[in-house]
Amino acid sequence: MAAVLVLVVGVGAALVLVRPGPIDGWLGGADPATTAAPDPAPRQVLAVASDSAPMPTPAGVKAAIDKLNVSAALGERLHLEIIDLKTGEVLDARAPQEPTVPASVTKLVTAVTVLAARGPAYRIPTVAVAGANPGEVVLVGGGDPTLAGGKTGYYPGAARLDVLAEQVRKALGGTAPTKVIVDGSLYSGPAHEPGWDSDIPTGGYGGTISALMIDGARNDPKSEQGYAERSAEPELAAGRAFAAALGLPASAVSAGRAPRAGAASGAATAAEPAAGAELARVESAPMVRLVELMLEQSDNFLAEALARQVALVQGKPASFAGSGEAMKEVLAELGLPAEGTELADGSGLSRDNRIAPRLLTEILQLAADPSRPDLSGLFAGLPVAAWSGTLRERYGDQARAGAGAVRAKTGTLSGVHAISGVVTTADGRVLAFAILADRVPHSADPQVALDRIAAALAGCGCR
Repeated sequence: MAAVLVLVVGVGAALVLVRPGPIDGWLGGADPATTAAPDPAPRQVLAVASDSAPMPTPAGVKAAIDKLNVSAALGERLHLEIIDLKTGEVLDARAPQEPTVPASVTKLVTAVTVLAARGPAYRIPTVAVAGANPGEVVLVGGGDPTLAGGKTGYYPGAARLDVLAEQVRKALGGTAPTKVIVDGSLYSGPAHEPGWDSDIPTGGYGGTISALMIDGARNDPKSEQGYAERSAEPELAAGRAFAAALGLPASAVSAGRAPRAGAASGAATAAEPAAGAELARVESAPMVRLVELMLEQSDNFLAEALARQVALVQGKPASFAGSGEAMKEVLAELGLPAEGTELADGSGLSRDNRIAPRLLTEILQLAADPSRPDLSGLFAGLPVAAWSGTLRERYGDQARAGAGAVRAKTGTLSGVHAISGVVTTADGRVLAFAILADRVPHSADPQVALDRIAAALAGCGCR
């Protein structure tokens, strides 16, 4: 079994993520965005599993869950599977192979497929190339939504447009920039998935999906995590920020396509770059870090970008449909049970998605397999109960036993609530679980009910 990630925290909220295997090497050593020297000695938040800990019994797990009587809060259609992470033994299952609407736990599928397809060390490039005329610069989107519009962006460790602009000025030599053309043509298909609820494109959690954007299309990179006002024209917003870095007005920005490398220029000279020639390049943080950010913040823009990276690797169109087909291909290549799976998007905002609990628990088990260290980065991004991400404000009162013992991805749409991740039992055994409910009564408190299930597993040996 792969080493289980340990999250520890010291006074002053210093955060340390201890990553198993080669992940630290993929990040090039300590990552200042996620590590800091704890002072004084940190206290443990997520316990290390014990390989010798006794495994719960199916009868014990079923009894622990049945006594909670959560059907009133979650409805009668509960899809659930709980397995021992080390052995894969099923400890409880209720419609485990029946696909249902997963909401944001879809991001677990996006995470495992992009880590498998791109690899944890891959960085998404953004390039600037020479335009058809002297002084024209084309900003070409490579699908990095974390690209920072200035010196300080929303995402830690992001590539920056001001750095790209400085490279462009050097590459142009004595030629002054005159115009910025933005090219987001890497993506195809609609900018909004047809299965999204009508308020998602303008609701601050979703929006226009483009291969070229800055700060996750936020109008203000200083926005808090979660809701934020987003640009309806992310390509032009990125172009205006790039133009400003080059000393050009916003009026110098227009949409277009980059010329093919080597294409004839209307006024080229030997001293000027040829049309289409690369002038500058910046790259995102490593893929393992992007996956971590996507899961911890449940970042929908980042999820859609990573899904399209899978499509590009698989030779599919970088669209919603192409990404869904590509991710299903990678699931099959990984030997995961994808029968009946439908992936309309990579974020889980679409109600057309269908995922079964068994696929989720097997993803978690595969990511913990020591033979697949490239996938283990998935665990670093899972929010910790009562501590981080979408679980920061959960696991109080009735579910307090799960605080610090549950690490999981949540999912929420109107009438749909889900959670999937890992939990350490009172005896130190690690279980993987997936719980999805797609007909939740409007008057219920489904999040508490879901948390109580995971907390029950954390608080007992279940034998």
